[in-house]
This record gives sequence, C-alpha cells and structure tokens, in this order.
Amino acid sequence: MFCDRKNCTFVILLFACCVFASTNLVAQEWPQWRGADRQNHSSETGLFESWGVDGPKLEWTATGLGRGYATVSVADGKIYTSGDTDTAQQVTAHSLDGKKLWATPITQRPPKHPYQGSRTTPTFHDGKLYVVGSDGSICCLNADDGKKVWTRNFDEWGGKMMSVWGFSESPLVDDGKVICSPGGTSGTVVALDPETGKDIWACTLPDYGDEMGLNGKSLMDGAGYSSVVVSNGGGVKQYVQLVGRGLIGIRASDGKLLWRYKKVANGTANIPTAVIDGDYVFTSTAYNTGAALLKLSAAKDGVEVEEIYWLNSKTFQNKLGGMTLVDGHIYCGHGNGSGLPICIEMMTGKVKWGPIRAKGKGESSLIVADGHIVWRRQNGEVILTKVNSEEMEVVNSFMPKIQEDNSWAQPVIADGVMYLREQDNLMAYRLK
Repeated sequence: MFCDRKNCTFVILLFACCVFASTNLVAQEWPQWRGADRQNHSSETGLFESWGVDGPKLEWTATGLGRGYATVSVADGKIYTSGDTDTAQQVTAHSLDGKKLWATPITQRPPKHPYQGSRTTPTFHDGKLYVVGSDGSICCLNADDGKKVWTRNFDEWGGKMMSVWGFSESPLVDDGKVICSPGGTSGTVVALDPETGKDIWACTLPDYGDEMGLNGKSLMDGAGYSSVVVSNGGGVKQYVQLVGRGLIGIRASDGKLLWRYKKVANGTANIPTAVIDGDYVFTSTAYNTGAALLKLSAAKDGVEVEEIYWLNSKTFQNKLGGMTLVDGHIYCGHGNGSGLPICIEMMTGKVKWGPIRAKGKGESSLIVADGHIVWRRQNGEVILTKVNSEEMEVVNSFMPKIQEDNSWAQPVIADGVMYLREQDNLMAYRLK
C-alpha cells in the first residue's frame, strides 16, 4: 500500500485517536464491585464543575430493578444489577438512558432472610455476567440478553453463611477463574471455570475448634459478607477474603490456604472488603472489633502474615460502608452503625481527622473520583468533599430525589454519570 508522508501522518493520528478513545471508553466503565481493580476509584476527570448547591443534574430515573441493596455495574453500554420481585430474585439490564432491556430470575423465589433483597453486584467479564444470589446460587448469564449459561449452588460445597443475612458476595473473575465463597466444609472459597462453571480448585479451612472474637462471641464457620480481592504480597499471587473465621490468603494457582488472621473476625458479621497496597493489607470489622494493618512476606511454605498495628473499636471500626485508600490514607465511615466519616493514615494507624458528625445519618459508603470523595449516608444524604487528609473539606451536599429505605447501595460513577440505587429505583445524575 502506497503511503506518502501526509497520508502516513493522517493514518498515525487516526490510529492514535482510536487507541485513546478505546482506552478512555474502558476507563469510563465500572464493570464490577468497587470498579475494575476493586479499589473504588474512578479515573474520570472534569466531573464536579457543574455540581451546584442543589447537587448535580438528575438526568433520569428508572424502576424495575427489584428490591435490594446491590449497587450497579456499568459495562458494554448497559447497567446491570440484581433485586427481588414478588416471585424471584433477578438480574436486570438497563440502557444508559434508563430503559429496561431484560430481566432474568436467578432464584425460584425471593430468598428469605432479614433485610430481604439482593446483595450481589453483577461482575461483567468478556460478554458475560457472574452473580451470587442471596440464597447461595451462582449464575453465569449472557450480558446481551440475560440468558443463563450455567448455574450452580453453594450447597454443592456445603455452603454456609456465618450469620442469617444471606450470601452477599460479588464474585471475582481473574486469570481464567471465577472466585466465590460458599463458606462450606468442602469449599470455603472455590475457583470455577468461567465458561462451564466446573470446579478448578476448592480451598477449605481446618477445624479451628471454639474461638472467641473480640466482641465476646464465638467465631463462626462459613462465608462472611465480603468480596475477594487480589494481592501479590510476599511475591505470591493470592486471593484475600474475609470469612467467618477471619481474613485469609489463598494461593491463586492451586487454592492452597497460605495464612489466616483471626483477630479481625467477630462472631456476628464480617463485612468490609479488604484494602490491598503492595505487601500490605488493611482490614476492619465492626460489632466492637477493630482494624489492623498487616504485612505479607515470603516464607518457605508460601507467605507469612505480620500484624503491623491494631486499632481497637473505639479508635476505628468499619461496618458495611467500605473503606477506600487514597494517597496513603483510608477514608470511610467509623462506628457500629453510625458511619461517621474518618481519615486514617494507613502506614501508621494515626487518625488524621474525624470521626465527624457530618450531614446525614447512619452508615457511609463512598467513591473517589477527580480529587473528590462522594459520600452516601444511610438516610440518603449525599456529600461531596475534596480529598484532604488534613480535614473533611465539604463542598456541598444534597438529598436525592428518591429515598425510601436504608441507602446502603454504594455510589457508582461511569461515563460522566453518578448512579444511585435505591431499592427498585435507579437515579442517574449527570456530572459532566
């Protein structure tokens, strides 16, 4: 093919623009729980210039999601979530303008447990969705039309929750494996083939006997309410998960249990997703437990875990709003139900500011984007602050149009839009 200098320059520029557009498109998606890398950061910029005193512009609202506390994933031009109807627990897809595209039941009836409703955020990967029903079913669906590809149930591994509030995990798809946590005697955490659902490996915990948590209750076998994250601490790729018996590290290649840290476990509910930073892991639970910074190091049998420090529950405990690391600092809500905003220097455990009695009430969830933090309180109040480890620098706050229950679904930002799930409803606020 003939290409003079002018034409070659045009082709190169066109190719560069296409690469940039493709990269930018991927960066603007939110394909799973806590984003592409599960660190709860959006890479988008230019988001908050038009955020007025009454908040951002409400672009549309949608219904038909079903009842539940799951947040949304946004990928391949669609919005996915899960929720309960009168007859089943379902996964739904909406278009980016709020039109309902399809709904697929993943259970035969709505699972019965306290705070009824869905918990799982669908994980989008390679044109498919992976979801965990609160009854312990795990399903793979085609993302385009919602048709089931395969279904299994955690009962196959003796599935068990540490408490009564239903399975709450958002599965991880990594390196040709679907990672999920039945909590059972023949599979505490398992790896499945994403195409077929067949077993790759299963990790089981030893019988630890009767152990007491710091809240004075016996630690329980079974899955917690957390989701798996990836660590390469100590030079070994591993999956870190918070289960009933504590925080564990599992070798990614074969499912071998590498280490366990039980001090962070309590006998009621272990919920927050751990925060990973190189060889370090920050973990916390509530119910009068606390928080810890751990360091992972290479050992003869794989990896050993060292406690760098421990924070008691009066200093810091996170219940269910989640924790996010920004520039060496952990931002989240503190307290067993109060969710008061707080900032902690991760490497030292020093409280930099807080807990703050900010606007709103109850647990605090959040998302970090464009030098700001969007906080969502349990009563629905949304607060915009700047990322600032010296003070809680509030820009403004607003109450969303719809608020009807505990607003536990975490905020999501994708392609310039902030999504707030409120039970059967979804609100889309235009940020840019």
